[in-house]
Amino acid sequence: MPFLIALLLAMTALPLTAQPAPIRVAIVGLEHDHVVGFLDAFPHQHDAQLVGIVDANPALRAKYERQFHLSPSLFYNSLDDLLAHRDPQALLVYTSIAQHRPIIEAAAAHHLDVMVEKPLTLSLADALAIRSAARRSGIQVLVNYETTWYASNRDVYDLAQEGRLGAIRKIIVRDGHQGPKEIGVSPEFLSWLTDPAQNGAGALYDFGCYGADLATWFMHGETPLSVTAVAQTDKPRIYPRVDDDATVILRYRTAQAVLLPSWNWTFGVKDMEVYGTSGYAFALNPTQVQERFSESAPSETVTAPPLEPPQDSSLHYLAAVLRGQIQPHGDLTALDTNVIVMQILDAARTSVRTGKTIPLTPLP
Repeated sequence: MPFLIALLLAMTALPLTAQPAPIRVAIVGLEHDHVVGFLDAFPHQHDAQLVGIVDANPALRAKYERQFHLSPSLFYNSLDDLLAHRDPQALLVYTSIAQHRPIIEAAAAHHLDVMVEKPLTLSLADALAIRSAARRSGIQVLVNYETTWYASNRDVYDLAQEGRLGAIRKIIVRDGHQGPKEIGVSPEFLSWLTDPAQNGAGALYDFGCYGADLATWFMHGETPLSVTAVAQTDKPRIYPRVDDDATVILRYRTAQAVLLPSWNWTFGVKDMEVYGTSGYAFALNPTQVQERFSESAPSETVTAPPLEPPQDSSLHYLAAVLRGQIQPHGDLTALDTNVIVMQILDAARTSVRTGKTIPLTPLP
């Protein structure tokens, strides 16, 4: 009995496995409606602590303070004001795309990591400037896409990596919805989405970036040989300044990718088809994959295995990067991937304007 008592006392004295401290994050900007998804998810996870929100618009601040029961003490008018009072490790950027570069450069000056909503920025020149700032300061710059966290996309990628699809020959990616005004985005979001100076283009940038990101991932960072794009505005009364429909063709050495971004789909769509020499696989939605590996066998629709943390959500991923558990390189979120994405989008915009195919060469 004395031995058992001593054993129990020793066991209760053992330290519990320490949980890592949550990363400290601050939101910059509230004019991007994707911030709603973050604030919805935030109370249900333990990887991050929200230490501040930067936005100078009092109406937006009041809106989100009420909707998510946030403390008024979280809000600041400027990044400088926030940094004078708080100590974040990373910034989550929910501004117009045009604001990404100056915010990232400011973050680099303070050695703060950054995750922006897609796409990375407005142009290749801006992307290269961001890359330079990140390298000088040693910060991580990550880009968040909804489709990064689709189990179906990961499953199709794994099939390709395992060689079950053979050599990839064609990738087709459809992304978009009925249009931002039609689906009822906020006035603040709609204002900059439909301004080419703030968004880069219309549907071409808003949804073309998803396909460019996925294609670059599947092609292991290979730069396309050329980009050919067409775009048009089918609803000029609603979108007089930007395109609402586009088609982009990426030509690789041994494959093609076709991107179909649009604000004119009958309903919201984010799907992908990957064709190889030994089979094909379609990511039908976030969880289901249709696959076929033989001419004599029918296709089969399966449910993709769930993504495992920290690869299952943006906050899990960001926390793992900041803790040194993940080195982002060549994946959907990584800066090197997204500089190529901007090379593609910039060339697509030039192709639309000039009516010419734009040749590309790998970036130094």
